[in-house]
Amino acid sequence: MVFPTDENVIVGLDRADDAGVYRISDDLALIQTVDFFTPIVDDPYWFGQIAAANALSDVYAMGGVPKTAMNLVAFPVKTMDIGILRRIIQGGVDKLTEAGAVLVGGHSVEDKELKYGLSVTGFVHPQRVLTKKNLRPGDRLILTKPLGTGIVNTAIKAGMAPAGLVEKVTALMAALNRTAAEVMAAFDVHACTDVTGFGLLGHLAEMVSGGGAGVRVFARSLPVIPEALEYAAMGLIPAGAYKNKEFREAMVVIEPGVDRARQDLLFDPQTSGGLLIGVNGTQAVDLVKALKDAGIDESAEIGEVLAGPEEKIWVL
Repeated sequence: MVFPTDENVIVGLDRADDAGVYRISDDLALIQTVDFFTPIVDDPYWFGQIAAANALSDVYAMGGVPKTAMNLVAFPVKTMDIGILRRIIQGGVDKLTEAGAVLVGGHSVEDKELKYGLSVTGFVHPQRVLTKKNLRPGDRLILTKPLGTGIVNTAIKAGMAPAGLVEKVTALMAALNRTAAEVMAAFDVHACTDVTGFGLLGHLAEMVSGGGAGVRVFARSLPVIPEALEYAAMGLIPAGAYKNKEFREAMVVIEPGVDRARQDLLFDPQTSGGLLIGVNGTQAVDLVKALKDAGIDESAEIGEVLAGPEEKIWVL
């Protein structure tokens, strides 16, 4: 990836995935982010909602507020009913409305495989941009959504998930991280990212890489979708989880007492997952309480930042 050199561009791999920040003035910067993917649910409207929530999440993870968005569409117009596309876009528009953002246009191409997402622009104060790379020893880690969507989606594709679970997980993926971002803004948050395709430990590895600190994760404290643990024990693991583990296993030390199913959830690729927040350790309890009071019921403190060893994640 090549970054611009303009002095107003706030750049670096410590920013949220697929996002960049441009300073407009002393008190205003633009966040620009983009994300799109193939359908992960059968319902077109819900697919639009999930894709939009996922694209908006980078803005929230960086402490910003989404303002405008543009559609990105690849559609097999010769083989698929155009009404499906209308439902997808309507889902995206409704999610943008919920976020307080406006759709201002977009671009479409004909493709053999359906894809949908958004390019999103948000506002943030230049001095309040949250990054991945600012964890400090003594910080506590907070996760705002349960893990397991990748495993459950694998079960759905296999026809093994009941309707109630499908509805539950679909709503979870479509849920905005807006409230979590608004709540954490009142606390001494040092670093933040959203948990998506790299899995919890993949994104946590990005946070500790090159940062001079280590992290301890408490496996039993992780919020999880209960059915995901059951499916994991049955071996319903998405291929992406194995790839995530292989890529980061040199950084991770997992204690023997952590059961295999929970280990798999640590690397499970999430779609539109929660925020992973590094907050001043003295404020962690209050932040979790505030999140739960705001309706984010499964928020949990899942670990702590250590002075060392550097670039290591210990899972207990």
